[in-house]
Amino acid sequence: MIHNELLTFLTELERNNNRPWFENHKSQFLELDSAFKTSVNKITDLLNEHDIIEKSKTYRIYRDIRFSKDKTPFKVHRSANWMRAGVERRGSYYMRIKPNHHLIGVGFFGPEKEDLLRIRKELEIDAQELRDIIDKPQFINTWATFQGEQLKTAPRNFDKTHPDMDLIRFKSFYFLKSFTDQEVQKPDFFNEVNKAFQIARPFLDYMTDVLTTNLNGESLI
Repeated sequence: MIHNELLTFLTELERNNNRPWFENHKSQFLELDSAFKTSVNKITDLLNEHDIIEKSKTYRIYRDIRFSKDKTPFKVHRSANWMRAGVERRGSYYMRIKPNHHLIGVGFFGPEKEDLLRIRKELEIDAQELRDIIDKPQFINTWATFQGEQLKTAPRNFDKTHPDMDLIRFKSFYFLKSFTDQEVQKPDFFNEVNKAFQIARPFLDYMTDVLTTNLNGESLI
């Protein structure tokens, strides 16, 4: 589970987002951050029971304010990312712990230009296989629908009347699932996260197949 002490610290940090306050509470943060990293490692172990994780990353709490109008120095959440191993396993998993705004995510956020075009071309040819995966009741109950920004019209050189334009217009292909403060503090929270990620595997496997083959279905790896 995620412990209440971390949620309390993040709530206080949001109210006191300045360097003097943080320095006065840095020893507490380091202790809580160590526990959070242990949580990330536990989820890694669960993921490795059904996937192969190349590495996990716990993001720094310090904000990059060099080019931002918002000069508050610290993030008021803790987050982590899990990257799947090898070119034959595309996509990643994500978790953010923020009081009253906890979430996990899976998929492809801001794919490279070439990858985005390849996905769109595949959907232009046939989107039914993807729809069969993401329209399953268990998938919908867990992940709902695609998140992220869409073009207002068809991408360049695509037919705007295409029947699958609702999918083709997406600029990213990922899903998000939210949790309450009470849910993240339940003893089985990590198992719930892992279960949701496992339900997303067919989607990741489909996208991997698309991104590692050409339009003729020939392997690129």
